[in-house]
Amino acid sequence: MPRPLNLHPDRLLPTDPATRSLARELYQSVATLPIVSPHGHTDPSWFAGNAPFGNATQLLLVPDHYVFRMLYSQGVPMEALGVRNPQVDPREAWRLLAHNYHLFRATPSRMWLDWVFAEAFGIDVQLGADTADHYYDTITEKLATEAFRPRALFDRYCIEVIATTESPLDSLEHHASLKAENARPGGWQGKVVTAYRPDPVIDPEFEGFRENLVRFTEITGEDCLDWSGYLAAHRQRRRFFAQMGATSTDHGHPTPRTADLPRAEAQALFAKVTSGTFTPEDAELFRAQMLTEMAAMSLEDGLVMQIHPGAFRNHNARVFERFGRDKGADVPSRTEYVANLKPLLDKYGNEAALSIILFTLDESTYARELAPLAGHYPCLKLGPAWWFHDSPEGMRRFRRMTTETAGFYNTVGFNDDTRAFLSIPARHDVARRVDCGFLAELVIEHRLEDWEAAEVAQDLAYNLVKKAYRL
Repeated sequence: MPRPLNLHPDRLLPTDPATRSLARELYQSVATLPIVSPHGHTDPSWFAGNAPFGNATQLLLVPDHYVFRMLYSQGVPMEALGVRNPQVDPREAWRLLAHNYHLFRATPSRMWLDWVFAEAFGIDVQLGADTADHYYDTITEKLATEAFRPRALFDRYCIEVIATTESPLDSLEHHASLKAENARPGGWQGKVVTAYRPDPVIDPEFEGFRENLVRFTEITGEDCLDWSGYLAAHRQRRRFFAQMGATSTDHGHPTPRTADLPRAEAQALFAKVTSGTFTPEDAELFRAQMLTEMAAMSLEDGLVMQIHPGAFRNHNARVFERFGRDKGADVPSRTEYVANLKPLLDKYGNEAALSIILFTLDESTYARELAPLAGHYPCLKLGPAWWFHDSPEGMRRFRRMTTETAGFYNTVGFNDDTRAFLSIPARHDVARRVDCGFLAELVIEHRLEDWEAAEVAQDLAYNLVKKAYRL
């Protein structure tokens, strides 16, 4: 007999009865607030075309590297899961997930998926080998209905805005289509905006960097092998992205190192990295200089900067060669912020009009570096627990290690940073539950009044993210 799938109404809330009661009350006050998703990697074509998702595997397995990386770690071939393999039988791929679903016990992926199964699709038995086909058929049949098309799901879960992430080389055709749809009388009003992620034309070690600059030149009409033309091209594309709704940029550098080189040195460095004969140090210094250049542009155009450093990208060379980027082979690394950010902060750190949101995969920096920096510099805010730490325990560690120095209001609420569309409401639900549990503990300890906790709960769930991302 299949085991029942039950989502406990008090999941993730504190176990002490008095604290749980207060946490439940706080959670109920924010549970149905609109979702603001200010940073993520959903595909804008989903919303522009509004085509059905197809089947359970295409929706829940193939786009989600959180899921297939775990399966790969246990010897399941990525090809068998449909990753870069459109020939795979999607039902067989789903059966592989179901047969191995026990691997996800106590992981955030398990929480998100169970929420999707129960809340979105109304399934009431647990996923396993014996229920694989029931799941696949139920989900796939519902995906064929109007109620499960991308726009309907967007509206169903009260999503106010989603920001996707594109490179300067992207045409943004889907965002243009959505903008026209929003303006059309009677058109769909869902707000899907973009964000400027210039890594392919900033990182000399990014695959195809030189070719990307040639394409950058073709798109902008600026000479992107000339320092002045290159910077002008960035300004031009940033303006275009803003026209398509962008309020932020995003920078996924190996480190948060910054630099403030004299113009002549910056020009010489640019000539070196574009020549193709550069050292790893040259590449790192150029990325560092470009963070400062991007900060200058953000002061000009008002786009919020996000810095996501500290991932050792594509650690598994064989997987990268076969499947490309973002296939679960990125690993956190030690990250230093105080010295690395100083050149940028010396130049722009006191500019309240500049907004830089810092993220980390190195939790040891929360209390030692990030909270003190954000608790002082007007331009800095702390992004929420990210990626490997986007979990109940990761969120709790973040709050406990940053709040005493940075407070709540030097943080920016929650962002889901996901490619898996239906995990968005699940992830926001987890964040709201965890934050309400943390606030309830502060009230029980007489460190906050109950009305203050209620205000902060609203701010963490909704207000702070709108303010921080200028949405």
